[in-house]
Amino acid sequence: MANFSKPTGPQFSVDVYQNEFLPEGGRDVNAIVTVTASGGGSAAGVRPAGGGSAAVVLMLDCSGSMDYPSTKMRGAREATAAAIDTLRDGTFFAVVAGTHIAREVYPGQGRLAVADARTRAQAKDALRALNASGGTAIGTWLRLADTLLSSADAAIRHGILLTDGRNEHESPEDLRAALDACAGRFTCDARGVGTDWEVDEVRGIATALLGTADIVADPAGLAADFTAMMEGAMGKEVADVALRLWTPVGVEIGFVKQVAPTVADLSGRRTEAGPRAGDYPTGSWGDESRDYHVSVRVPEAAIGQEMLAARVSLIVPDPAGGTPTTLSQGLVRAVWTDDMVMSTAINPQVAHYTGQAELADVIQQGLDARKSGDRDGATAKLGRAVQLAAASGNADTAKLLSKVVDVVDAATGTVRLKAKVAEADEMTLETRSTKTVRVKK
Repeated sequence: MANFSKPTGPQFSVDVYQNEFLPEGGRDVNAIVTVTASGGGSAAGVRPAGGGSAAVVLMLDCSGSMDYPSTKMRGAREATAAAIDTLRDGTFFAVVAGTHIAREVYPGQGRLAVADARTRAQAKDALRALNASGGTAIGTWLRLADTLLSSADAAIRHGILLTDGRNEHESPEDLRAALDACAGRFTCDARGVGTDWEVDEVRGIATALLGTADIVADPAGLAADFTAMMEGAMGKEVADVALRLWTPVGVEIGFVKQVAPTVADLSGRRTEAGPRAGDYPTGSWGDESRDYHVSVRVPEAAIGQEMLAARVSLIVPDPAGGTPTTLSQGLVRAVWTDDMVMSTAINPQVAHYTGQAELADVIQQGLDARKSGDRDGATAKLGRAVQLAAASGNADTAKLLSKVVDVVDAATGTVRLKAKVAEADEMTLETRSTKTVRVKK
């Protein structure tokens, strides 16, 4: 592990967990890379998100369905007001009403306001006039948010998006194009309220924009959730951090995945960064820790040989366009041995997160099978999910699974499908299926 941060800024560290020993002919190398940021302040060459160096746009669904029931619209207004109250003084912000078009609610005229007692009060006054009508075209909301956020000289740019329905008034291609246009320009947390929205759409927005996704089944829970999201946004200090993977000649990259706090495959988001190097986006960071699974395939080598399989670095761009700053670095190694005990041992971190990634997959497969009427397939997949959740200590996921299946024996994954499942319970399991627990030390 190496740490390149200056003592005046947040300290970024990279720890690599792996079994570097391979048998004769072995080629696959897996490592869990733990990245930790702590200490606050600003990293070398990067401004902290203090004062006006953070900008947030709240995108509030105001389509007609938000009035059915009316508690959704009322809850959304109250939640947005709570989020505005959580803004740090000096933060740039705006509120957007989203229907089949996007409309500026506050401050208007293509501007962002600067948070203080006066502007918070004005923004909350503007919320009181919001009513529900019209359709849903989320891509237009995101594009307006991007335009507003790009007008601010802010290091941290963040969106919070709430919807209660399906994106029915634009094509999937339009939404995808909007996400592609916004990716890398700001991060965004997405929430679905009620049960009439599409999990894939909301989770797809959060995944593309490196934010979080969740369900708020009861509108009464919106204010607490919005407050927590805004507190998270206000805690971000370093933007545009990338995980840079350098590999020697002959090494092939299998995948790069975030595995904690949620599972997210970053493999397809690589951008080239010089000879045999590529950057994978991780978004904005505050005081937090995340885990990544890096899998590479090395050339065959003789017993006793060793090599550097990959170098993992944390990179932030230079605001002036110069050389990026390296915040921290770790090494992934390969050593060939004829000791079968050493070469067949599975690193506990690698084993744990391989199981957590499988857990997310089998939950989705089980729910898909259940929706299609394949009871045997659903029972098998959800039973395996129960087994994995129990073995890894993922109590939250185990609890969600117990609302969809009756657990006969968690250790063996023996379950029975429940005859009746509340739609909110099924959607909550699907939405939170990618959330993981850290490996037991």
